[in-house]
Parts: sequence; C-alpha cells; structure tokens
Amino acid sequence: MEKTAKEWRDSNLEKKGNIRDHATIHQLLVLANMESYNAILIKQGKIQAERMPLLHELAVLQMTTLTSLELSNLPGIEKK
Repeated sequence: MEKTAKEWRDSNLEKKGNIRDHATIHQLLVLANMESYNAILIKQGKIQAERMPLLHELAVLQMTTLTSLELSNLPGIEKK
C-alpha cells in the first residue's frame, strides 16, 4: 500500500517518529536504492513525471524479490 508520509502520520497518530522509524529492513533497503536511482535520473535530466513510473517499477521489483527470499537459508543468518 502506497502512502505519503503525511498520510502515514495521519493514520498512525499513536506512533512516535516517522514512517522510516517503523519500516522493515526490506522497505528501508528499497527506499535507499530508490533515492540513489532518483539522483541518477535527476542527473540524466528526467523530469518528475518520467522518474515516478521508473521508481515505482524499481520499488515493486525489489520488494517482490526481497520478500520472496528465505533469509534463514543464508549463511550467517540465525533463525530466531
């Protein structure tokens, strides 16, 4: 579900901090990647209307990939 920071704050009045304080590690990783990719697209001269669909596609692809991983099968990751 996509929400702006303001929409998240308005629907989570009981939570302290901001949306990033409550994001999963996957969400934070995708967000960091999107910020980097957005900077590249800006440097290439792409306007916001061109960048948004590209960033959305990146986010969906990465979240799909990350959520499909079985992290407990990776070396060094212990099951809790």
